[in-house]
Amino acid sequence: MSHLEYSESKRLATKTILILAAITIFEVLMALLGKGYLVEGFHLPHSLLGLLMIVMSIVKAYLIIYEFMHMKYEVPGLVRTVLLPTLLLVWAVIAFLYEGNYWNNSRLNVKNPVKVESLKVEDHKGH
Repeated sequence: MSHLEYSESKRLATKTILILAAITIFEVLMALLGKGYLVEGFHLPHSLLGLLMIVMSIVKAYLIIYEFMHMKYEVPGLVRTVLLPTLLLVWAVIAFLYEGNYWNNSRLNVKNPVKVESLKVEDHKGH
């Protein structure tokens, strides 16, 4: 692990906090702009706005893990043991959302089943 002087460590932490603050302010401004609150009648597509928010959140998470959790000072094997389960968790959440959406759409497309017993009774009454 690299040992930094207190003043250098403080400067690095302040720089990282300012970068995180700038990204957060940018996210808020883009959300307000994209929803039409800053410029009346101007809207961004939901998919673009969502993608932008996800990317910016990933950048912030990377900076927090890299600097404040001191991952940049760790050996590569340890970094992989932390990141791989995280990536698998993200994959699992995406897979569960996709699966849930599939089942929700399947349930909405099912039509009411016809009762066979009621058809048989009506057919015999007509003859």
